[in-house]
Amino acid sequence: MKHGGNIYKAAKKLRCLPEQIIDFSSNINCYHPKTGITPTKAMLIPYADANYTKLKKTIAKSYALKPAQISLHSGATAAIFKLFESLEEKRVYLYAPLYGEYEKAAKKYNKNIVKINRFSNIDKRVKKNSIVVFVNPSTPEGKFYKLDKLFAMWQEQNCTIILDESFLEFEALLSQRFRIAEYKKLFIVQSFSKFYSCAGVRIGAVFSSTKNVQKLHAPPWSISSFDAAFLQKRLSDTEFIKKSRKIHLKRKQELYRILEDSKLFDTIYASDANFFLTHSKHAKKLHKHLYDNKILTRVCTSFDFLTHRHIRFALKDTKAHKKLQKALHAFT
Repeated sequence: MKHGGNIYKAAKKLRCLPEQIIDFSSNINCYHPKTGITPTKAMLIPYADANYTKLKKTIAKSYALKPAQISLHSGATAAIFKLFESLEEKRVYLYAPLYGEYEKAAKKYNKNIVKINRFSNIDKRVKKNSIVVFVNPSTPEGKFYKLDKLFAMWQEQNCTIILDESFLEFEALLSQRFRIAEYKKLFIVQSFSKFYSCAGVRIGAVFSSTKNVQKLHAPPWSISSFDAAFLQKRLSDTEFIKKSRKIHLKRKQELYRILEDSKLFDTIYASDANFFLTHSKHAKKLHKHLYDNKILTRVCTSFDFLTHRHIRFALKDTKAHKKLQKALHAFT
């Protein structure tokens, strides 16, 4: 599986309804209250504000930025491709494993790709005037890295720096957004679908200097008025943020105990995000066993430097956790 969340394909194969699938492959916030948004004529009939002024102001307030430092796109993947299209440098260092769309975007725009193994060679020196891509917290293992040493090296080498902070909010970790004002070749990719529990709302962003944002040339009307209204409301909902983090920590402990108590994994990687990467000699059979029980997991063979023995589990609600626990207990 190259991406989590394909419940429709699984449901077709298992001959069940998509809602009968428990999807541990998709790392979306497990807390999703009612939206409280009703479509109106004002949303559906006229064209949206092509600059998304209100949404940018809301994002700017939430992320301590200026509206002019925000470029909005139809999802983080669209933002990544538009970003690579705008960059002239040809050499790209990917700190892997990482989200696969970075490699796809680099290939599409004819970049020369060099992969750095974060697990064994993270301090490798990069060449001058390159692009570097780092996801923090990382995927698929969810580790949060202190980047001061690496950032100093990248800056010294005059690199264009792309940081993906899409999983940062689950545990209120330190963002590098404060560096945008001091280093003009920094771009931060932000997905809103993960923490704000809205994979169906296609809004992603690139945060950078005003000059860089202007060069990105985001297409007009790439976001629906309904999506924009939803995200504005959710970003402003302090109770959602507070409750999400509280539930996240509770469910994280819950899932970790289930995985550990099963005795099926020789490694459960420490995580600062809303998922756990595991390693197991039983991984292939276990994935199939869970799949047959309508439970999807993320097999990590598509990630660089990982093998078929790595499986990732995202946090879900307690009911789903209990079903996973029962299925793990039944594994032979």
